[in-house]
Amino acid sequence: MDRPRALVPRHYVAIGGRGPEDVVADARGRVLTGVEDGRILRIDGLTDPAATRIEVLAETGGRPLGLELLPDDALLVCDAERGLLRVGLGDGVVRVLADSLAGERLRFCSNVVALPDGSVCFTVSSRRYPLDQWIGDLVEHTATGRLLRLAPGSDTPEVLLEGLRFANGLAVGGDGSFLVVAETGAYRLTRYWLTGPDAGRSEPFAKDLPGMPDNLWRAGPDGPILVALAGPRVPPLDLLRRSAPAVRRTAARVAVRAPFRPTGTIGVLAVDDHGNVVQHLARRRSGFRMVTAVCQAAGHLVLGSLWERGVAVCEAPALK
Repeated sequence: MDRPRALVPRHYVAIGGRGPEDVVADARGRVLTGVEDGRILRIDGLTDPAATRIEVLAETGGRPLGLELLPDDALLVCDAERGLLRVGLGDGVVRVLADSLAGERLRFCSNVVALPDGSVCFTVSSRRYPLDQWIGDLVEHTATGRLLRLAPGSDTPEVLLEGLRFANGLAVGGDGSFLVVAETGAYRLTRYWLTGPDAGRSEPFAKDLPGMPDNLWRAGPDGPILVALAGPRVPPLDLLRRSAPAVRRTAARVAVRAPFRPTGTIGVLAVDDHGNVVQHLARRRSGFRMVTAVCQAAGHLVLGSLWERGVAVCEAPALK
């Protein structure tokens, strides 16, 4: 991997809410995000902080995380408390699409994509820890993450993959033949084949990443997949993962009660459809912490964060 290029935020835009965990851009360059109090926001005019406008589109009644824009003026929302939702952007109506599987509540839905056949695929990061204890799953290394599919007209998801190490961001391959899933706890991306001779199988897509992959954003049908790195690799955590399960469980109980402050190291990767990292952007000692999402809007990169009270706007490099 080449030496990383500098990732330098141009300016910061406060949005009146904490934790814009995912950011997605519409065709007009406006950015949608969900915040801690359950609101879905639309941000317009990001390139000029003095002219930025924030509009409340809906309130989920839970904690929105991953988002996916639909062509019929609607938004798919992975809500960590309420499950998979569909939100009308015109009327703000929130409808629950799925909130349980085999009698088990979907407690930590993370990210979602819509497929051309009308089905929806989404991730569940952990079956053991809720969002407010996410660090416990990374410490214990539970491998209870899942990739699920909801067929058109159904309210019962099916399991495509399980045993994932904190399943997180999702993206569709450029030709639609596969999905890419971020496994935050394993520093890797995994490919799940949707069509072709390997349909239904999974394989490593990009391994040994320089940080913890979070949400993914497809930079156009012919562009690379942008990967938000929520934090750098943590050697003590890697060492702990070689310990016995009982040791990891004890450490996780301590971790969820300990004060947490993310590092100032932020990063974004661009990955092509062969799993090659074609660009690495990074910055140490950044004032913007814990980058959990990235998208392109109005010729810029926009960064989201589970930690911050706004988004960061960066110059967008030429993507290979």
